[in-house]
Amino acid sequence: MKRKLVILSEIIAPYRVPVFNALALHESIDLHVMFLAETDPGLRQWPVYKDDIRFPYQVLPSWRRRVGRHSLLLNRGLGAALAKATPDAILCGGYNYLASWQSLYWARRHGVPFSLWVESTTRDLRSSSRLIKFLKAEFMHQPAAFVVPGKASFEYVTSYGIFTAPNAVDTKFFAERAEAVRRDEATHRRRLCLPSRFFLFVGRLVRDKGVFELLQAYAALAPELRAEIGLVLVGDGPARLELERRAQAVTPGAVLFPGFTHREELASYYALADLFVFPTYTDPWGLVVNEAMACGLAVISTAVAGCVPDLVEDGWNGRVIAAKDAARLAGVMAELAENFELRSRMAQHSRERIVHYSPEACAAGIANAVLCSACGCHG
Repeated sequence: MKRKLVILSEIIAPYRVPVFNALALHESIDLHVMFLAETDPGLRQWPVYKDDIRFPYQVLPSWRRRVGRHSLLLNRGLGAALAKATPDAILCGGYNYLASWQSLYWARRHGVPFSLWVESTTRDLRSSSRLIKFLKAEFMHQPAAFVVPGKASFEYVTSYGIFTAPNAVDTKFFAERAEAVRRDEATHRRRLCLPSRFFLFVGRLVRDKGVFELLQAYAALAPELRAEIGLVLVGDGPARLELERRAQAVTPGAVLFPGFTHREELASYYALADLFVFPTYTDPWGLVVNEAMACGLAVISTAVAGCVPDLVEDGWNGRVIAAKDAARLAGVMAELAENFELRSRMAQHSRERIVHYSPEACAAGIANAVLCSACGCHG
């Protein structure tokens, strides 16, 4: 007998759609997803891929206002929507919206098992106010079970009932697109105006992603190496203008800013890059690392990224360094750029590891949490 699962998710994120599609095919799950909004135009530029959706869903009426670094999102009709859906279980994708608390109390009143999808880690360098920490602690004591993407988040909620649903992107999509690009590499390099070799970063251009350390590390490379290999930062954000200004002083070398890029084109950048650099110092996971590995890249990442304990093994498929250490970052960038055989072995290891982080694996973990939460067992 199928169990009716309602998932509350903030927006229609492109990396969640393949997971929900896979979950909808699970033999024991009757899925319905409630999105609090279609997108967040003030923070993300993702398009909404509605044609890819293969699961029942609805978007709740909402009102959004951004206050500093925080987003205030209010919804109408959640209680009525839950009553109409008649869920056997609820999985909530966060604690920081009013709808999260409303769904928690609705579940308690109606005797419905409530689980929380947690991506926080103890390594995250972000600071929070005492009020936010208090509210988070209160919320974390309520769920019947937790779903986490990997080891770092597992440690964060280790005293609770935990079910691992490995964070995933559409690995098949990225791998196939990258392979197609590599079959006609020269054409795609010309089309995108890319150098013959380059380091790649993908993400929002904000200080917390370590982009200034990345530019500093690139500038510290030997001039002859910079003359041979460029730096490409794909994405947009408030730090872009300052980064572009500083990049003008880096010579020799080529620092390119293609801007925000949709997923159809992202695989081209991954496919043509020498390696992927993720110098973040605040990231619960880092799905761009999944994408890069699916496209066959060695990865340099800081240890604070939530995905690192699961995906990046120092010396095996990349390098793991401390956050905010531009000198060390420059050293490992030079090491991998100058060693083709090492870089190639690491790239193959990335391909081998990422196959275990598919949308189907994530969906299976979610289903396990939902099915077990009703009987009180733990992962």
